[in-house]
Amino acid sequence: MLVLAVETSTPQTSVALGSEQGVLAAQQVSWARGHSEAVVPGIRHLLDLTEVRPSQLSGIAVGLGPGLFTGLRVGVSTARALAQVLRVPVVGIGSLDVLAFSVRYSKSRIAAVTDAKRGEVFYAFYRPVPGGVTRETGYLSGSPERLAADMEVSRDEILLVGMGGLLYRRQLHEAASGVEFASISTAFPTADSLLELALPRFQREETSRPGDVVPYYVRKSDAEIDWSRAGRVA
Repeated sequence: MLVLAVETSTPQTSVALGSEQGVLAAQQVSWARGHSEAVVPGIRHLLDLTEVRPSQLSGIAVGLGPGLFTGLRVGVSTARALAQVLRVPVVGIGSLDVLAFSVRYSKSRIAAVTDAKRGEVFYAFYRPVPGGVTRETGYLSGSPERLAADMEVSRDEILLVGMGGLLYRRQLHEAASGVEFASISTAFPTADSLLELALPRFQREETSRPGDVVPYYVRKSDAEIDWSRAGRVA
């Protein structure tokens, strides 16, 4: 079973191709022109490198966020279009779940945190379990202070993983005790981790039709927030 994975919830565009036998190829790139200019060329590059024809793909995996609105729209629409054309199923997985999975061997409680812009973060809490992680909360958005308050209430040792934690490292470290920060190498959810999480779901046939796959936006887009604020000012 060959699966293509696409993750675009953060400023990094990540694609991977693989099967139960391992990852054949993967690529991560942060490009100023954005996901729309990187994701399709990235997919083509992986298929060319591995000499895999699109018709050989058995499924598409995609990160659903929460994350940046434009990136999610590009990634999910690309995954849906490919699945429709190739007539293959889709597996969508939360991007924070993918991020937490990258530090699944931690002995501490995990907070997966990505940058939501506008001085906010997206985050969720997890517990390591044999073979992976289990999510304890919904997908949340809020200020670093709100995240720090949620960590302080738990009184657990917590490993923060993701660029959201690194961006606000000083504030979070000062506001909550027992906090450690994962390295920059795990700052973004990656398509190879997404692939590893998705493959068992394909094997269990826990898949979706392309039209049923939608992102987890959690909050309004920046444009909607700006319009709302403009309306209040008016």
